[in-house]
Amino acid sequence: MFPPSQIVSFNLQALSGVSGSISIACWIVVFSPQIVQNFQRGSADGLSLAFLVVWLLGDFFNIIGAVMQGVLPTMIILAAYYTIADMILLLQCLYYRCHSHSLVSPDGSHLSPATPLLEPAKDTEPELPQTPMWKAALFNTIAIISVCLAGVLGWYLSPSPSPPSSEDDKIEFSPLGQVFGYLCAILYLASRVPQILLNYKRRSCEGVSILFFLFAGIGNATYVMSIFANTYDGDKEYWKYIAVNASWLLGSLGTLALDAVIFAQFFAYQDNADDGVDSEEGSEDERESLMTGI
Repeated sequence: MFPPSQIVSFNLQALSGVSGSISIACWIVVFSPQIVQNFQRGSADGLSLAFLVVWLLGDFFNIIGAVMQGVLPTMIILAAYYTIADMILLLQCLYYRCHSHSLVSPDGSHLSPATPLLEPAKDTEPELPQTPMWKAALFNTIAIISVCLAGVLGWYLSPSPSPPSSEDDKIEFSPLGQVFGYLCAILYLASRVPQILLNYKRRSCEGVSILFFLFAGIGNATYVMSIFANTYDGDKEYWKYIAVNASWLLGSLGTLALDAVIFAQFFAYQDNADDGVDSEEGSEDERESLMTGI
């Protein structure tokens, strides 16, 4: 049976539960759009390796901080899941990078006097048909609504939480957990910088899934909302609860701001992707980026 308490009233605690459930749903699928897009293109040159590596380090510290701080086992399991998904995306990117390097002749045969007019090996990445903007927007909207509805449904079917009733349930402040939490926040913030710089250098966001960052943005926004709304009437430890979660709030709010920069780049460089403005110069920048990993 459905829990009747979820239907009777919708207060701050219910808002916290709905927001947290939507956040979990977004983070479960966050990497999927980028993994699928890399597979379709047969390339991962749009993503910065430094972005993924630093994000992965942040995931590791997130797990350690969550364990030290003593958060819910569900959140620790989810943190471990994020780390595994991040590793899958990173390994996929490394595979495509290595594969693209192996396609270039290492012996310089394309410079042979017998074939002086031949150009160096070009990218073998398949030319995918451009999806009309309205179709892409419609697909992204449907995907986002579906995931959010799944989050709401998850909250609706879950048992109603009960307020802390004993000293064992009270909020505890773990200094070591906080250290790892703030390290996690710093790494999450730092991870966006290489991707922003790569997009700027290429004057393009081609190869980067906007749905990837949309899910990350919604996941962070709803996570922040779930923390601020998570209070029981008359709970005197609310601000202590906020202080305990301050590092995770910093990481989420900070990455939201940096993701806004990436969204701005998507729109600013949209015409470049459509018109192929960065054909020669962009190709050189991409090759250099592949070598440096930025």
